[in-house]
Amino acid sequence: MSTVVVDISMSLDGYITGPSPNLEQGLGRGGEAIHGWVMAPDPAPEETALVDRGFRATGAVVMGRRTFDFVDGPHGWKEERGYGYDQDRSQSPPNFVVTHRPPEAPRHRTGFTFVTDGVASALTRASEAAGDKEVVIMGGADISCQALLMGAVDELRIHLSPVLMGAGTPLFALVSDRVMLTQQDVLVTPGATHLTYRVD
Repeated sequence: MSTVVVDISMSLDGYITGPSPNLEQGLGRGGEAIHGWVMAPDPAPEETALVDRGFRATGAVVMGRRTFDFVDGPHGWKEERGYGYDQDRSQSPPNFVVTHRPPEAPRHRTGFTFVTDGVASALTRASEAAGDKEVVIMGGADISCQALLMGAVDELRIHLSPVLMGAGTPLFALVSDRVMLTQQDVLVTPGATHLTYRVD
């Protein structure tokens, strides 16, 4: 059975994008600061190693439709850049997109499966595809929280960036009751503090 992981970058005040994310600015206004540790032109070696380890451990990816629309849009993933940032595209894991209605003419077709019957179904299909590797929920906040609240998430990996956004997309807006976590690991790098929690 695959381990299901929410792996996402977040500002110190809890946002995963800046204000007003859209197809032109998928990370919202100023949201690059949240994800700067992985997008830096010259990242620290330990940050490069962290991205590489995560990419190699991932057997399948789950995302929501808004995340896919940016990934598929004019400023989204390219042939040389995608999941895992600049990892070998030929080794990219399959992606499962939770949506009410598949897009009619997506730019990205290969490697993407559109799941119209909910988050649980997407996770089941992703687990089957992942084998003994991890299923990674990469966004957005709504899909991550739905999976967390249904008890489907085994680990949270939060890359806590040294920025206060003040506004944007909050990661845990849907969480209205206590969720207990056990801290597993902390890694401090120049661009972020990387926190790993087991969901109890």
